[in-house]
Amino acid sequence: MKNYTIVTMPGDGIGKIVLKEAVRVLEKAGLKADFVYGDIGWEFWCKEGNPLPERTIKLIEKYKLGLFGAITSKPKKAAEEELDPQLKGKGYVYFSPIVSMRQMFELDLCVRPSRSFEGNPLNFVKRNPDGTVIEPSIDAVIFRQGTEGSYAGVEWTNPPDEVINVFKTHKKFKSFEKVKKEDIAISTRIVTREATRRVIKEAFEYAKKFGYKSVTVAEKPNVLRETSGMFEEEAKNISKDYREIALWSVNIDAIMMWLTKNPEDYGVFVCENLFGDILSDGFAGLVGGLGFACSGNIGKEYAVFEPTHGSAPKYEKLNPSIVNPIAMILSSAMLCDHIGEIEIANKIKNAIKEVVKEGKVRTYDMLRLPGGPNAIEQGAASTQEMTDAILEKL
Repeated sequence: MKNYTIVTMPGDGIGKIVLKEAVRVLEKAGLKADFVYGDIGWEFWCKEGNPLPERTIKLIEKYKLGLFGAITSKPKKAAEEELDPQLKGKGYVYFSPIVSMRQMFELDLCVRPSRSFEGNPLNFVKRNPDGTVIEPSIDAVIFRQGTEGSYAGVEWTNPPDEVINVFKTHKKFKSFEKVKKEDIAISTRIVTREATRRVIKEAFEYAKKFGYKSVTVAEKPNVLRETSGMFEEEAKNISKDYREIALWSVNIDAIMMWLTKNPEDYGVFVCENLFGDILSDGFAGLVGGLGFACSGNIGKEYAVFEPTHGSAPKYEKLNPSIVNPIAMILSSAMLCDHIGEIEIANKIKNAIKEVVKEGKVRTYDMLRLPGGPNAIEQGAASTQEMTDAILEKL
């Protein structure tokens, strides 16, 4: 086995807790790796005016592989207020470090599996007309374009004259011409053909490799005619090379209804950044919530893997910790899949599967308990106890 170097970036809040647990699992599972620490997150925004310091960028450039915990992001004004006083008024603007990484390292494929584990009390269930309950097996994978779309970051409040003049060339802007500039905020949705082709092609390749029967484009072409229209057009062209895989198309708002009716019917999805973000969280809710939601940000040369949950700072100081580490551990298994250590990845996933099915160790979310210091007293396993159970299965 090759020896790897992985940049570990805990970030904020519970990211500092769950990332340590994932490293424990990787080491027990037999991955030969050196883990180097990288600064990232709110602390460095406040102290340095940069949540993604140059020293961390250099580590990613060198080792090309990262594990990321969680990040705290706040609106523009709140972010400015928390800056070190010496940095205020010097033009620093907060921008999400994970979005920055995606763009900087061309991590254009954001892959988010949503798979149910048998025995998880949080799994989606349906009721038959006779009152019996069925628990469908859910296995959906969302391919989200990670560098463009609504998260491209091209936006303005009080846009400069040259921006306003460009927008005035579009007839739909006429109704805004009487609005004062300082009362206008503009966000763009940028979709390029090359990036769109790549994410759709990868979605079809994934479906082919793992035996999925369909790829579904989840966009809004009836309203977003140009950007969603490009997704639709390219998907139809690419699907011609994959005759054995059905191409489905559904509006993003409609699929948010359908996924609570027949989620078991769907396999691989592909969509733009914002829609993929929404859809992946929707599916995560059907398979246990964000405690089970893993993801990978994958480019041609670099890759960073992360759980999709937030930093949940109110839980960071609890001792013992109560947060569910499974999403972070599943993200580490995705990393192993990505680097070709399939056996180790499967060992980790099977260990989680056994722990969940056995049902002896469950974190507070799996017991449907309120989060807080009393969760352990009410029977919830701590973060470390959940990891210990997974280690025991390994």
